Order: sequence, then C-alpha cells, then structure tokens
Amino acid sequence: MTSQELITKRYLPWVVATALFMEQLDSTIVNTAIPTMAISLMVTPLSLKAVVTSYILSLAVAIPVSGWMADRFGTRRVFMSAIAIFTVASILCGLAVNAPMLVAARLLQGFGAAMMMPVGRLTIVRTFPKSELLAAMNFVIIPALIGPLLGPTVGGLIVHWLSWREIFFINVPVGLAAIWLAHKYMPDYRSGEPRPLDVMGLILFGTGVALLSWLLEIFGEHRLDATSWAVLFVISVSLIAAYCWHSLREDHPLLRLTLFRIRTFRVSVLGGFFTRLGVGGLPFLLPLLYQLGLGLPAWQSGLLMMPSAAAAMFMKLFASKLLARFGYRQVLVVNTVLIGVTIAMFSFVQLGTPIWAIVLLSLAQGLFNSLQFSSMNTIAYADVDQKDSSMASTLASSMQQLSMSFGLACGSLITAWYLGDMPQTDRVVLASALHHAFLTLAALTVLSAGMFWTLRRNDGESISRGDKAEQPATAVATAGQTTVQ
Repeated sequence: MTSQELITKRYLPWVVATALFMEQLDSTIVNTAIPTMAISLMVTPLSLKAVVTSYILSLAVAIPVSGWMADRFGTRRVFMSAIAIFTVASILCGLAVNAPMLVAARLLQGFGAAMMMPVGRLTIVRTFPKSELLAAMNFVIIPALIGPLLGPTVGGLIVHWLSWREIFFINVPVGLAAIWLAHKYMPDYRSGEPRPLDVMGLILFGTGVALLSWLLEIFGEHRLDATSWAVLFVISVSLIAAYCWHSLREDHPLLRLTLFRIRTFRVSVLGGFFTRLGVGGLPFLLPLLYQLGLGLPAWQSGLLMMPSAAAAMFMKLFASKLLARFGYRQVLVVNTVLIGVTIAMFSFVQLGTPIWAIVLLSLAQGLFNSLQFSSMNTIAYADVDQKDSSMASTLASSMQQLSMSFGLACGSLITAWYLGDMPQTDRVVLASALHHAFLTLAALTVLSAGMFWTLRRNDGESISRGDKAEQPATAVATAGQTTVQ
C-alpha cells in the first residue's frame, strides 16, 4: 500500500464525517425549531412538515443521479459541488420570508445533500475492503453524531435567544471547512466507461415518487377532494410501476432493481424501509410532544433530544463487537423489537413524567436505533460485487431516503388522524393524539422484524468478523475500469 493510499484511508472518514455532521446538525436543528417557525410564518405546526418532507423528498428524487454523476465527473468534484449547493441553500433558507420560499430553499438543500452523502458513502465503500468496512463506517458516524447531539440544544438556544433564521446560517463555516477538506483528501474515483443516464427512468421514478410523497403530505388536510386524491394516487403508483417495468428492460437503468436478487441486500434495504416507517416520524413528533404537549420551551426540548444522540455515539463503539458475537440475523430481529417497545414507551410521557424517565427512554432509543442503522447499512454490501458498488450505494440510499420521507408523512398522518377536527393548540388533545401515534408506529416497527428473520445465521460474516482475504475495494469499481486520480 502506497503512502498516498494510507493518507487517504486515514483522512477520508473525517472528510465524509464533516459533511455528514453538517447535514445531521441542520436536520436536528430544524426539527426543534418547527413550533417557533409555525408561529413566525403563521401556520399550524403539523402543516410545516412540508419543510422537513420537501428536504427528504428532494433527497429521494435526486439520489438516483448521484451514482451516475460520480462515475462520470468523479467523486471529488461531485462531493465538493454538493457541499457548495447545500451551503448556498442554507443561506436561502435563512432569508426565507414565507413558508413556500422556505420549502423551495429546502428542496435545493436536499438536492445538495443528495449528491453529498451517497457519494461519500460510495467513496468509503470503494476505498476500504469489506473486512474494514464496518469499522470505517462507524468511524464516520461517530463524529457526525455530534450534529444530532448538539443540534437540538443549539437549535433550542438559538430559537430562544435569537430567531429561527440563524439556525441555517451556522452551516456556512462548516460547509467551507468541508469543501477545503474534500479538496485536500477526497480521492477522485470515476468510471473509465460511465453508463449513460437513464432519462426516461429518471422521469418515471422522480415524478412518481414526488407525486406520491406530496399526496401523503396533504392527505387529511382537505386540500383535495377524495376523488382527485384517489386519481392522483393511482397515477403515482402507476408511474412507479412503469419504472419497475422499464428498469428490467433497460441496459443501464437509473436504479438496477435486479440487485434485490441478492438476499442480504434485499433484506437490508426492504427491512430498513419498513423499520424506518416506524422510526422516521420520531424526530418530528417528539419536539411537538415536548413543546406543545408538555409545554416545555424550545431549549429544554432540545436538551431532551440530546441523550438519544449521545447514546448513539456510545453504541458505535460496540456495534461491531455485538455483530461479531451474535451475527446480523439475531441482532436485527431482537433489536427491531426493542425499538418498537421503546417507541411505545413514549406514549406514557405526559405532564408529571419525571425528566429522568424521559432521559432514560431517550438513551434507550439512541442505543437501539444506532445499532439498527449500523447493522442495516453495512450488511447491504456483504455480498455485493465491487463492480456493482456504485449502483448498490445509489439504490440503498434512495430507498433509505424514501422510507424516511414516507415515515415522516406516516407519523404526521397518523397523528392528524387521531387528532381529527380537534384544535392542535389544545395541549391535552395533541398529547393524546401523539400518544396513540407512538403506539401505532411501534406496532409497525415490530412487524418489520419479520423481514430480518429471513436472514441466515452466517449472513454478513465477511463484514462482522472480517474476511482478511478480501481485497481492497479500490481495485475495481465499475466492471474493473475505475480510475483513481
């Protein structure tokens, strides 16, 4: 191994972690500031889910292009451009004067993030052998989790002492630092023969997913009559089905669905999709419970979100040992059930609940979620050939963001359904609706454990136990024709 390769392996995780830190800090701060934003922009808190869902939706639609762009233009150029777009969009968010402008800026911000994290993950996969992949990804996640650790508290303090607009401006110095690090240490992988862009696939998939996410967002808000909603829903599902048909007949599809024939990849992605339907709404719903249901100020609500992030960082130190000891199948099945139980426990949080009990519950949530995501995100690559690493990373990231978008919409939709026509300003009524939503989301999460039951006992051992015979992923990336510059 050359000295340049050693330097790359030493600093690359820090480069990706810095970008992920910025993204995670931004998302957690925004969740904490939603109630204050609603007052400032004169809208209801639940209606501001568009500020969050628009960002995630943009991620889901744009991520499929990230792999193609990395192969064609190189990982370094795409990564640096993505950070620049994210930083500029953050400034526009802070300057927004109304909800539609803020949503538009968040869409642009999501586009930058869509090019940022999948390319960073792809670079990690191509640089490290499978035997080192779990350790490398955990190293990336630990510094990045400082974002969720600081985000709720920093966001709460900023909203309490300044205004919600300042929460977006703190991305500027972090973004500039990430660009400098990427320019200095990010390797530039690209394909010698990049595949053509599947324009028709992009139109079918992007339109179908965008329309479906929008329909889920407005469902129950009486902005469309039932007939129009049903017609548009059928159209969105038909577009997605048309993409599935198209991808099986296209030589270079936008997302190669045949990768789902790989059992570990299929279970990881589909199991993760259904698991995130349950947990995806928590970052949005918990601040509502703390601030509107319990009447806590934003900064205290932020403090109650910190234990979860701290526990997630702590778990990253032990995730690899637990997976090596018990295996992916046992860990994922048991841990998914524990996540469901934890979500259900939030239904007991009400006025008078001791703070220490909420803190313990948040710690448990952070531990279980962290182990779950580490497991799901790494076993996806256990049996994927290096020539398919770009497409696997793109497909896994797309499904992950879709599940987060649908999970957030699902959590908000379930809460709105339990709320009915009752006012969201009624603390008791809103808390009751949130409690019922937590129980429903918990049931969905527990049911998703059945997906992981289909894993075999030795699945993922090349990652969890370390296959020393594994060759470094830098050797090939797409059909053996990747060049490193």
